[in-house]
Amino acid sequence: MSRRPRIAVTSSRRRGTLMWWFNRLSLWRAGARAVRLVPGDGRIGLDGIDGVVLGGGDDIHAELYGAELRPRVRIDPERDELELNVLKAALAAGLPALGICRGAQMINVFLGGTLHADIHEIYLTAPRMQTALPRKTVTLEADSRLKRIIGRARDRVNALHHQSIDRLGRGLRVVARDEHGIIQAIERETEPFLVGVQWHPEFMVFDSGQQRLFRALVAAAAGMPAVGAEGAPQGLTDTAGGSGS
Repeated sequence: MSRRPRIAVTSSRRRGTLMWWFNRLSLWRAGARAVRLVPGDGRIGLDGIDGVVLGGGDDIHAELYGAELRPRVRIDPERDELELNVLKAALAAGLPALGICRGAQMINVFLGGTLHADIHEIYLTAPRMQTALPRKTVTLEADSRLKRIIGRARDRVNALHHQSIDRLGRGLRVVARDEHGIIQAIERETEPFLVGVQWHPEFMVFDSGQQRLFRALVAAAAGMPAVGAEGAPQGLTDTAGGSGS
């Protein structure tokens, strides 16, 4: 590639530093330059940005999907507003977007969907799992973009969430669930690239299938052919030089 695509990564202003650095690393390995977007930093516009990662973090405010706010739930209304604006601008411009955990939920809410405020109230047999290690098995839809990228029909992923997608937003489809039926991934194939995963692929740095998610996003941002399990398209390598911002 003649230059590294610039990928905006949304993050909380006071928290989320670890996730930002892991996302930055994954994007750098995929051939992109990461640009951190946090509430109040003045960079809400996407001029010069080629793609978007909506990162993990605090719960989404319940009023955005017509539910009641729970006590003792940590929210970040400024970040909600930032990400809604980023999604609006990205989809209007045809930019590829990857949602991670909270980011997948935000994609769903932005498109008119709803969330389960607490999965353990709905999925009674689901274990209370909070781990960055791959301890949960998900099954991917055979005809999905996500399965073509990761290259496996079943995969082991991590779990750091207590909310999940309920009613789907406009045009979205479920492309992965776990063994308890919880939605684990969504996508909308009418977009150049719009995928949301409930897990954190940035923490799975040694999993080639999960890292291909970032390579696929970067390929879409660069206008290159889709990345699949057979490997990256020509010119997009893990070892390209450069640095994030």
